[in-house]
Amino acid sequence: MADVPLTLPQLKAQWIDVLYDLESTHRTAWIALFDGRLASLEDGVLTLDFVDATKMAGVHGYQRASKPSFLEAMADSIERVTGTRLVVTTTRDVDL
Repeated sequence: MADVPLTLPQLKAQWIDVLYDLESTHRTAWIALFDGRLASLEDGVLTLDFVDATKMAGVHGYQRASKPSFLEAMADSIERVTGTRLVVTTTRDVDL
């Protein structure tokens, strides 16, 4: 049986578990990433949209959310919860 790729609706259904995992393994990454919106999942690349997060200052800033080590920690949590390895990227694109 061929592997079926993870879909955005499937990831959304497990997202709270992903966030719980990230919080328990890398709290600083969780603080930076928890308010990202699941914008798209295509060809193994998950894009988190932070357009609404730009309204907040400090720890919720977009630059911090784009930190490579935080994105890697998120990818690790997604893999632990779903069994699928994704590349995680961020955007502040209002047109997504």
